[in-house]
Amino acid sequence: MSWKPEVDEIGKRRALALEQGGAEGVARQHAKGRLTIRERIAALLDPETFEEIGGGAGDARLAEDGTLEAFAPANFVLGFGRIDGRRCIVGGEDFTLRGGSPSEAGLRKSIYAEELACRYRVPLIRLHEGAGGSVGGTGAKTIGPPVYAPPRFRSVARAMASVPVATAALGAVAGLPAARLVASHFSVMSRATAQVLIAGPAVVERALGERKTKEELGDAKVHTRNGVVDNAAEDEPDALELIRRFLSYLPANVWELAPLAPADDPADRREEALLEIVPRDRRRAFDMRKLLAHILDRDSFFEIGPGYGRSQITGLARLSGQTVGVWANDGRFYAGAMTAHGAHKARRFIELCETFHLPILSFVDEPGFMIGSAAEKDATIRHGTSTVLTAAMSSVPWASIIVRRSFGVAQAAHYGPDGYVLAWPSAETGALPVEGGVAVAYRREIEAADDPEARRQELEAEFAARQSPFPRAESFTVHELIDPRETRPLLCRWIERVQPLLPPLLGPSAFSIRP
Repeated sequence: MSWKPEVDEIGKRRALALEQGGAEGVARQHAKGRLTIRERIAALLDPETFEEIGGGAGDARLAEDGTLEAFAPANFVLGFGRIDGRRCIVGGEDFTLRGGSPSEAGLRKSIYAEELACRYRVPLIRLHEGAGGSVGGTGAKTIGPPVYAPPRFRSVARAMASVPVATAALGAVAGLPAARLVASHFSVMSRATAQVLIAGPAVVERALGERKTKEELGDAKVHTRNGVVDNAAEDEPDALELIRRFLSYLPANVWELAPLAPADDPADRREEALLEIVPRDRRRAFDMRKLLAHILDRDSFFEIGPGYGRSQITGLARLSGQTVGVWANDGRFYAGAMTAHGAHKARRFIELCETFHLPILSFVDEPGFMIGSAAEKDATIRHGTSTVLTAAMSSVPWASIIVRRSFGVAQAAHYGPDGYVLAWPSAETGALPVEGGVAVAYRREIEAADDPEARRQELEAEFAARQSPFPRAESFTVHELIDPRETRPLLCRWIERVQPLLPPLLGPSAFSIRP
C-alpha cells in the first residue's frame, strides 16, 4: 500500500503555509506599504538560498474523517540562507497571522533561532514586525514553561557573545520582539513603516492615561536619538541593504577573523587636504567625517548610530582591506565632549570590536567629559568611567591619532593597552583644556588685572603654547609626531604589523564588572 495520501497531505500543508494569512491578510500588508516576512527574507538573501526550517509547523483543522480542512502556519518563518555566499540564520514574525503575536509553534520557532545560530556558528538576522504575548495567550493547554526549562534569554545572550546579530524593525514592534530587536550588535528601523514600543497606545492609555500614537511613542525620530536602534533606513529595502553591508565587515563567529576585502586603494595615498583640515583657530570646528574619508579605504566607512551620542562617531571601515572599528570625536556637537549618551555609544562599540576581534582606530579630539547641570543629572561620570575601563580591559590592537585635543579623564578611553599613538602638529594634550584650566588656576589674577579679558587671553595663549606636541614627542609620550598626510601610509603599515596578533584572540571575549 502506498503512502501517497499522506505525501499529498504534506504537499497541501506546504502550499497552505506559503499562503501565510491568506490573500486578504497579504493584501492588507501590502496596502500599508509593507512586505510580508517571506518577501523580506527573499529580498535579504542571495537568490534561491533560503532553506526553511519548520515550514509544516502550525495548527491543522481536521474533518471527522481525518482529512485536512484547514491549516494555519506558525507565524514565525525561520531558516538558513546566504548573504554574499556566506551562510546565516534568518527569521521573523508573520504579521499577516495574528498581527505577529506568537502562536505556540511560532514562539517555539522564534526561540529556536538563537539556538541554531549558536550551534552552527553563523550570523543571525531577525526581521521584526509583531507584538509579544496577548492576554488570550497562545492557546497552549499548559500554562507557561516548566520550572526546569532553561531561561529563554540565555540563548539570546549566548548568540550575542558568539555570532553577529543584526535586527530590523519593519513595522510595529512591541513587547518580546522589541526586546529581541535591541539584543543585537546592529539594529535598524524603517522610517516609513516602523515603530518600536514597550507597549502600544491602548495599553499606555489604560495604564497611564497618556494618549499617544504609535509614531509619537516610538518612531525612528525617537529611537535613533535615544539609542534604542542604531540606524534609520528610508524604507524596507534600504534597511535590508544596511544589514547586508553591516555583516560584510564581520566574521561568521568569534572563532573566525573578519574577511579581507580586495585592497584597491593605495596604501601610500597621501591627501594634501589633511594639511589644512584642522583650523589653526582652536575655537573652530572641522568635519571629522571628511577627515576619515581621506584616510580610510575609499567609501568603506559604515557609520553606526549617527543620531545618538552625536559628539562621538563610531563605525566600521576597512584599511588595506582589513576590517577596523573607527571611533572619533565630532567637535560640532558639544565640542566633541563625552556625554552620557556618547559614553554609552562608545562603550558598546568597543565591546563590538572586542567581541569580533577588530582592531580599533581612534581619532582623538576629546576635550573631556561634558560638564554642567544636565551632564551631572545624566550621570556622565559613571557612564564615562565605564567606557574608560572598557578600553583599558580590551585586548584588540589600537591605533590612536591625536588630531587635536586630548584632555581629562575622558581621553583615557581613546587609548587601548599597548596602542600605537600618533600625533598631528595640531595636537593639544593635558589635564584640562587651556580655557578651563586658566579660569580655575588664575581666577584671582584675572579678576585683579586692569583689563581682565586681556589678561585671560594672554594666559590662555601662554599655556596653549606649552601644550605643543613637540615636547611630548621628544619625551616619547607618543610613538611619532607626524605630517597629517602620512597618516594613511603609517596606519596601513600598522594594520599589516598587527595581523599576527589577531589569531590568538579568537574565541569568546569577557569583561569584568564596570561602573
